[in-house]
Amino acid sequence: MKIVTWNINGIRTFRRGIKHALDSLDADIICVQETKVTRDLLDERTAIVEGYNSYFSYSRGRSGYSGVATYCKDSATPFAAEEGLTGLLTNHEGAVGCYGDHTEFSSEELQLLDNEGRAIITKHSIMCQEKVVTVTVINVYCPRADPEKPERKLFKLQFYKLLQFRAEALLNNGSHVIVLGDVNTSHRPIDHCDPSDIDDFDENPGRKWLNGFLYSGRPDKDRKEEEPNEECEITDSTHGGKFVDTFRYFHPTRTNAFTCWSTLTGARQTNYGTRIDYIFADCQLTREQFVAADIMPEVEGSDHCPVWGQLSCSALPSVKPPPLCTRYLPEFTGKQQKLSRFLVKVDQKSVHAEQRDTLPGSQEEGELRENLHPIRGGNISGKKRVLTSDPVVPKGKKTKTVKTTSKPQGSLLSFFKPKVTNVVPPAEEPVSQCEKMPSLDEITSAKLSATRGNVSSVTDGDRVLEQAEPFCDRPAQTDKCDKQVKTKHPTPLPTVGNSNTNPGASLGFWKSLLHGPPQPPSCKVHGEACVLRTVKKEGPNMGKQFFVCARPQGHASNPDARCNFFAWVDKGK
Repeated sequence: MKIVTWNINGIRTFRRGIKHALDSLDADIICVQETKVTRDLLDERTAIVEGYNSYFSYSRGRSGYSGVATYCKDSATPFAAEEGLTGLLTNHEGAVGCYGDHTEFSSEELQLLDNEGRAIITKHSIMCQEKVVTVTVINVYCPRADPEKPERKLFKLQFYKLLQFRAEALLNNGSHVIVLGDVNTSHRPIDHCDPSDIDDFDENPGRKWLNGFLYSGRPDKDRKEEEPNEECEITDSTHGGKFVDTFRYFHPTRTNAFTCWSTLTGARQTNYGTRIDYIFADCQLTREQFVAADIMPEVEGSDHCPVWGQLSCSALPSVKPPPLCTRYLPEFTGKQQKLSRFLVKVDQKSVHAEQRDTLPGSQEEGELRENLHPIRGGNISGKKRVLTSDPVVPKGKKTKTVKTTSKPQGSLLSFFKPKVTNVVPPAEEPVSQCEKMPSLDEITSAKLSATRGNVSSVTDGDRVLEQAEPFCDRPAQTDKCDKQVKTKHPTPLPTVGNSNTNPGASLGFWKSLLHGPPQPPSCKVHGEACVLRTVKKEGPNMGKQFFVCARPQGHASNPDARCNFFAWVDKGK
């Protein structure tokens, strides 16, 4: 039996689909962390994968955050599954049980610890040396301790303590236990790229917890690298912990074996990372059944790499998956109707035929198209609806119509130029055109005068307005119109693109308005162009920009790594 753990940093990042990713790992039990999917966003293609049964835990406070999932091959179907570590999320049969002592936690703390979707537990039957035993797999995504938030450091330690209570309770109940996932703490200096850069490395509370959780027996110094540590005994209480880091059990002295790298600094190119993804197993299971364990840094697609472990025992599948399995969710069993059914008129005959031909939980091409484009569902086969008389179009929806016109599209400069209206007067009555349109006051006064029967003229030196016409009737009044235009508009209109304007002034104006990013300087060590970064951390420098070396982050002794060049961006440039 083979198990794999992988922090995938978003379950939707698989370009070729989740099934291809699972098949490429070639494992019986695949545990993924940081799925970043919630219950309402879980789609059928992710939840129902052919050949697998899946179990999800979701974050209940934030969307697109945290979340874990366990995919089991049908040949390794568990007989029990449970979400969370506290048991508060379990309201169905087929739970794992054995919760341990919770007296150190308040009810509010227990609820908060399971509120972020950080644990899923499955229980399996395995055949070990012609004997059927059980193994419980705890898939966890442990919290990260934010240095700026002291409460998150306490939350992380509380989660560690709860995890240990649950794992040891299951072990004391007679089941083998495997704890795997993203623990978010590098255990020893050999698991960190630059431990000397961290103050009080061994005093970190997370590392202290790992020292008590894991078996701390040291292998012989003369033992070869690939020779497993045979000192591990489950009855040995002198070394504290009851679990073993399976990777270090088979590779106790391997260096530069990391599972997580920073994508912002390109640290994976220089292998400047940490090992924070583990497969922990109880001592007896490690010694008797584990035959190999290793990391897979060649597998990309996330800021983490997978970790795998191989056991000599074989899995015994359950006849029926436990109730927590996603295939039992209402939206995937055909019991819950899709919202598009209420918005689109569907032929009842095709619906009945689809229900007869399709098994529950499957998704045909038509349903996929319907999910992607609900408005195009029904009987129209993806055709665009441009007719308002189409009975399939919902009444509350506005239908887009295609406007056909022969008028060419104008340029941006036409919006800044003054509009000139060329109106040709009648041939029998030649008049001069006035460029000024009547104002609102003039039209209003004309209407008032028309009501009183005085439409012919307006006194006090105003120009004559007859029936609110914008043109002058006599050539002699053209000069008056021109004078009024000049009086009404003392400031010139913008003349963008005018050849008479000063090109230097226009160029300077647009440069000050639409200036691009500042020119990057060259770093002092490599002489290469730097990259522009922005401070996102809260503080006095938040939002400020700076330049650093463009090379990936690495150890100071690595000549191919980033140098220490740093320069703030000058706002004046």
